[in-house]
Formats: sequence, C-alpha cells, structure tokens
Amino acid sequence: MPLINVKIIEGVFSAEQKTRIVRDLTDALVRIEGESMRPVTWAVIEEVRSGDWAIAGNPLTTADVRALAATRPAKTA
Repeated sequence: MPLINVKIIEGVFSAEQKTRIVRDLTDALVRIEGESMRPVTWAVIEEVRSGDWAIAGNPLTTADVRALAATRPAKTA
C-alpha cells in the first residue's frame, strides 16, 4: 500500500490547499500505478513548526515561505 508523506512548514497552506495537495499527489500516483491503487493509497501531511526547518543551515519560517511565494505567481490548473 503506497504512502505519500508531505512535510510543510506550519501556517503556509490553507486546509483547502492541503486537500488539493493530497488529491493531486494521489492522482499522480494512480496515473503511474493504476486506478486499483487509489483505495489503498494513504497520504499524510506533516506540518513542521516555523523555524524548525532549515536550508543551508538557516532556519526557515512561515514568513520566509510566504515571502518566497509572493515573488512567484501561483500556478493554476
């Protein structure tokens, strides 16, 4: 049974966005493995506390991620 594990920094994504992440990633896995895998595919979103995630030794906060997202237009489906 496939397990999709997504880690994100807390407070960045809304509940609606997290639902879309789960649906879209599940759909991607099903495209690869086949529709019969959908009922047994698990997905977990883990939120990491702001500042507990680091890149290149520098803590990354919710505000940092929001600032990064603001510099790029969001992709739409």
